[in-house]
Amino acid sequence: MQTVNGGEGTGRPPGMADVARLAGVSAQTVSRVLSGHPNVRERTRAKVLAAVDQLGYRMNSAAQILSSGRSRTIGVVTLQTTFYSRLTLTFGIESAARAAGYAVSTASTASLDTSAVEGALSRLADQRVEGIILAIPLIHVSPRIEQLTGSLPSVTIDGSRTEASEVVAVDQSQAARLATRHLLDLGHETIWHIAGPGEWLDAASRLRGWRETLEAEGRTVPPALKGDWSPSSGYRNGLILGRIPEVTAVFVASDEMAFGVIRALHELGRRVPEEISVVGVDDIALAEYCSPSLTTVAQPFAEMGALAVGHLLRQIDDPEAAREPASVEPKLIVRTSTTYARGTTP
Repeated sequence: MQTVNGGEGTGRPPGMADVARLAGVSAQTVSRVLSGHPNVRERTRAKVLAAVDQLGYRMNSAAQILSSGRSRTIGVVTLQTTFYSRLTLTFGIESAARAAGYAVSTASTASLDTSAVEGALSRLADQRVEGIILAIPLIHVSPRIEQLTGSLPSVTIDGSRTEASEVVAVDQSQAARLATRHLLDLGHETIWHIAGPGEWLDAASRLRGWRETLEAEGRTVPPALKGDWSPSSGYRNGLILGRIPEVTAVFVASDEMAFGVIRALHELGRRVPEEISVVGVDDIALAEYCSPSLTTVAQPFAEMGALAVGHLLRQIDDPEAAREPASVEPKLIVRTSTTYARGTTP
């Protein structure tokens, strides 16, 4: 391999011609290697990549699109949030995309308003992404959203639906049934529920699964309390439930809200789980380490993200492939925040 200065000391960044000179190949060969062309010898590919690393060359994205017709980028629409579950989902998407040789461009929205979602989708389309993952709940789908998701390969998560999108989702009703059934099996007469925001399809599905499970058992269905996924909303609702003597079991729609509930119950002198059992949903990393450790229904967020990427790349590679919705089964993780109701024999 030759020794060249490339862009170093020349006042300009290294270009493709510099990489070609250092690797001793043509600029066309460099282009083929960087675009992932299969008809390149491994020895040649290794020389080119070594030259790229040595020079610190970065291919201009606009030039890459023009030369190959492909951006090798997928877009993700997310909600602006610091919730652990959203961050883990995004991590799963980025890891799977990177492993497949794709970059990820994220467009976040401050709200679930259709105009905000339309704006996020439009920004990604303008970047020439090859496909889009909608990692947000879509209650209302506008004609513009249908148009944008119909013009590009697209996958929705969180139970959202558009006419053209492929769906990858966790069965949230089943998650609620697992949690509610677990508490009933422990001898609790009925189960109270702190639900998530009404505009989230996941929250609505969990609310329905909880209610249907109690009704099928002929149990009284208490009024559901409303949260917003935050620990503070769980804390506020925990202060309410902790003052109701007949409350012995609570199904909380997210782990982060459940942390707030447990804190409130502790402050009120209500022992968990001896007096009140608590179950969450998500199984985030902190769930095992709160006091007591949280019984919860696990959602494999990283796996969901990777699954969504796999379905999207299949659409990109074969636009005529049939849409195959995928459902991931939730799993109950029993820890120490739940126990048998008083007077119940194990």
